[in-house]
Amino acid sequence: MEHVDVLIIGAGLSGIGAAVHLEQQCPGRTYRILEGRSVLGGTWDLFRYPGIRSDSDMHTLGYDFKPWVAEEAIAEGPAILSYVQEAAEEHDVTSKISFDHRVRRASFDSQTARWTVVANRLGQEVEYSCAFLMVCAGYYRYDHGHLPEIEGLDSFSGEVLEPQLWPEEFDAKGKNIVVVGSGATAVTLVPALAALGANVTMLQRTPTWMASRPKVDRLALWFRRLLPARWAYGLTRAKNTRFQQLLYRRTRSNPQSVANYLLGAIEKQLPASGDLSDFTPPYDPWDQRLCLVADGDLFKAMRTGTASVVTSTIEKVTEHGIELTDGRTLAADVIVLATGLEIELLGGITFELDGTPIDFSKTVNYRACMYSGVPNLASVFGYVNASWTLRSDLIDRFVCRVLNRMAATGARTVTPTIAEEMELEDWITGFTPGYLTRAMPRLPRQGTRDPWRNDQDLWHDRKILLEMPLDDGELIFGP
Repeated sequence: MEHVDVLIIGAGLSGIGAAVHLEQQCPGRTYRILEGRSVLGGTWDLFRYPGIRSDSDMHTLGYDFKPWVAEEAIAEGPAILSYVQEAAEEHDVTSKISFDHRVRRASFDSQTARWTVVANRLGQEVEYSCAFLMVCAGYYRYDHGHLPEIEGLDSFSGEVLEPQLWPEEFDAKGKNIVVVGSGATAVTLVPALAALGANVTMLQRTPTWMASRPKVDRLALWFRRLLPARWAYGLTRAKNTRFQQLLYRRTRSNPQSVANYLLGAIEKQLPASGDLSDFTPPYDPWDQRLCLVADGDLFKAMRTGTASVVTSTIEKVTEHGIELTDGRTLAADVIVLATGLEIELLGGITFELDGTPIDFSKTVNYRACMYSGVPNLASVFGYVNASWTLRSDLIDRFVCRVLNRMAATGARTVTPTIAEEMELEDWITGFTPGYLTRAMPRLPRQGTRDPWRNDQDLWHDRKILLEMPLDDGELIFGP
């Protein structure tokens, strides 16, 4: 059984980032990455549907240690995958990845202060042990998305597709396609399918807040012409990060002003036949994730007549289309179920502590990455209101701080421990998309004071992850 200092689960954007931070800040520490698929890249290799791209700019979705130098700041999936692959190769991370290792169980033994991890490798169980376990497996199931029950779906004579399982040989040309959903996937798919020659309808139960943004950040290009790449990247990253955080805070303090701004921008881009009510959600901006419309492509497709948006609910699916509860019928050759993700905490792994199963819904999140009472374990979960990597970079740096303290003091365990009672809240508050609401009972809680709060605030996280002392009385280093 191979033993390493740190075992990383997942070789996607987060896992590669964690490995590079270990290389840079914990030299000499041994590690291995276990990846369930046969290639690295995670989300950016898994999703192959037309138009797959980032839903935030790459100057903030990119790593803090590797400048994004491509011209388009809103990048397509293959470009992001190449970026992650380059990061792994440049820092010799690829050689530390064990592919086709899907982790099933992890057990911590307090006597040896080690995790034993069991993975399935091509039908056989293999074991690894480590002193510290870091889960970078994302936040959703890879095998399928959220699939609601829809009456009559089995009777449909055409194709029914899931974005996560997109067929490589699919030909959209000349087909009537109904995309069910209104989130980031649907907003990306609709104009992409229209550009491939389809007639596309986005069928939504509830509108989503949308904002158009250029694919190319011209100020970033100007910085790059004047400054070295790393300086230009850092300046653009700081600019965009600050804008993201200020916009989010504005949605909390004065949501109506943000709503008016967004609706005014959309109204200018709609065709004469467009209905602004289809883009007016019944909730405030950022109560659910804001969808990015790159270069206004969705609205361009609507103006050409190749795409439309319908707000209604499904009565039933028939052989040749969808009957709606308002009496309308949508003819369809293809139905795409872009109906959301299914959250899977910590990669769906079963955890035990000294033979007792760990119920993470009974734990409290510590500094946004560890769990009360669970030793030598950290996980990466990015922001819901900003780019994922902004937080993953901070968590990686915090974990390296912890590992270096353990090495310096000879500690073999590190366990978040609640020192005084406090009120508990849901893991994330003020954010109510369906995929999170469905999963909330299974997720950890958060406290009402630092370092147990799980604020979606970059500046707060910088303080508790990088500046707050490790000796806070609640992070217990043991022999």
